[in-house]
Amino acid sequence: MPWTRNELAREAAKELQDGFYVNLGIGIPTLVANHIPSNIDVTLQSENGMLGMGAFPYEEDVDPDLINAGKQTITELDRTSYFSSADSFAMIRGGHIDLSILGAMEVSETGDLANWMIPGKMVKGMGGAMDLVAGVKRVVVVMDHTNKKGEPKILKQCTLPLTGIKVVDRIISDLGVFDIVPGGIKIVSLSPETTEEEVRAKTEAAIV
Repeated sequence: MPWTRNELAREAAKELQDGFYVNLGIGIPTLVANHIPSNIDVTLQSENGMLGMGAFPYEEDVDPDLINAGKQTITELDRTSYFSSADSFAMIRGGHIDLSILGAMEVSETGDLANWMIPGKMVKGMGGAMDLVAGVKRVVVVMDHTNKKGEPKILKQCTLPLTGIKVVDRIISDLGVFDIVPGGIKIVSLSPETTEEEVRAKTEAAIV
C-alpha cells in the first residue's frame, strides 16, 4: 500500500541525524517536525528568519506571529533565535545547513529538480528552493510517485522549469525510497505491498 502523508514524513525523518541543522520545505516536508526521534537533537531552520522551530501548535497554543516559510503557525523552543532573511540565506548559501527536505513536481534520473512553478499558472515567487538546493549539503525530496493524472513524476528529463541541476540525493515517494545513482535511480526500499513491477510501470526514469 502507498504510504500516507504522515508515513512519508516518518520515512523522511529517518534522514535526520543528531546535531543536524535542517530546512523543511512547504507541504509534506513540514510534517517531519512531528516525527523527529526523541533520542536525537535536530535544529530546524526557516528561510524567513527562525532557527530552532518546534512542532505544530495545538489550537490553544497558536501564536499568529510565529510562522514558518510556508506561513503555517509553529511553536518556538527555549533555544529559538530570530534574525533577518539576509542572515537566514547566508546560513543556507554558506553551506551551514546539513539537510533540506523538499517537495517536488518532477525529478529527473540525474537528480534535476523542478519544484517551483508550472508555466501558465500564477506563482507567488520562487521562494528559497534554488538557494537551498545549491547551498545545502544533502537534498531529499518527498512527493507522490505520480501526478493527479497518474503520470510519472520521476522522469528521464524534467519538463517543468528547473530549480536545480543534479541536486537531489534521495527521493522518498508514496511507493518507496530511491537514490539517485549513476545511470538512473536505485530502489532502496518499497512501501508495504508495493512491487518492483508497479514502481517500474509508474517511473519513466531508468531503474538500475
